[in-house]
Amino acid sequence: MDATPSFDLPPDADPGLPEDPPSPMRFRGRTFTWGSRTYLMGIVNVTPDSFSGDGILAPAARDLGRGADTDEAFRAAVAQGVAMAAAGADMLDVGGESSRPGHEPVPEAEEVRRVLPVVRALREALPDMPISIDTVKPRVAEAALDAGADLINDVWGVGKSDAMARVAAERRVPYIVMHGRAEARYQNLMAEILTDLQRAIDRAVALGVAWQALIVDPGFGFGKTPAQNLYLMAHLADLRILGRPVLLGASRKSTIGKVLDLPAYERLEGTLATTALAVGAGVDLIRVHDVAANRRAARMADAIHRPGTVGPEGWQPA
Repeated sequence: MDATPSFDLPPDADPGLPEDPPSPMRFRGRTFTWGSRTYLMGIVNVTPDSFSGDGILAPAARDLGRGADTDEAFRAAVAQGVAMAAAGADMLDVGGESSRPGHEPVPEAEEVRRVLPVVRALREALPDMPISIDTVKPRVAEAALDAGADLINDVWGVGKSDAMARVAAERRVPYIVMHGRAEARYQNLMAEILTDLQRAIDRAVALGVAWQALIVDPGFGFGKTPAQNLYLMAHLADLRILGRPVLLGASRKSTIGKVLDLPAYERLEGTLATTALAVGAGVDLIRVHDVAANRRAARMADAIHRPGTVGPEGWQPA
């Protein structure tokens, strides 16, 4: 008896079955083997108004054209990046504009003045450290790449403009696409996050960004209520369906503060809980302020959830 007819893959079609885990990426000679362990991105906020209270620029140093204050701010930024590297950060993320609700927009020229000297100094101090530029402005991203940054972290990656994706395509650099909305308006939260991110991926690929160069971020805290952020945390594993490495940035965010009734500088334990849960959900890269503590939490969670992960040197799970 003849078998039931089935479809064949068209000659010009991809299989449509993304690798799980995604294929490794290389940054500055370092190989990020997704699925082998969790990687950490250290946050270097070159701002006076970061929501987390860790912005490096003091109010007196907001104008980066002022000598002594400028030098002090730059030294602080470099010292923070070097300390994060020593604590186990796998990548640094430099940003010159706060993304907190109600923040003061930063003119393009001012953002360039903030981040470029820091990127250059970090590149000199840490020649092998991958550096990401966190910006929504294509010209800032281009200038940072010229100064030594390796990839773009676009917090409006699902927005209407394709300018940042074009920069990533032209420069052939990895591109982090983050989800966000101007309002927390959804009918079906996870379905819409996945749909928005898939559209952004498709657009980036159509513009010339390599599929293998894309990383997705569900945008914890961006256009989402605290309840929606908690639901997102409970369903992080759904993001694996996109077939790309997943980044999470929940460190010190206001949802943790609302749950625990704590200010930003007291949210470490809440952040560690999100890190451990993210590892269990298969998140690949976690963006954090407190590198050493999060590294320990991620390493313990990796030992539980990711076979082959080891503890101290020479120790292997039975």
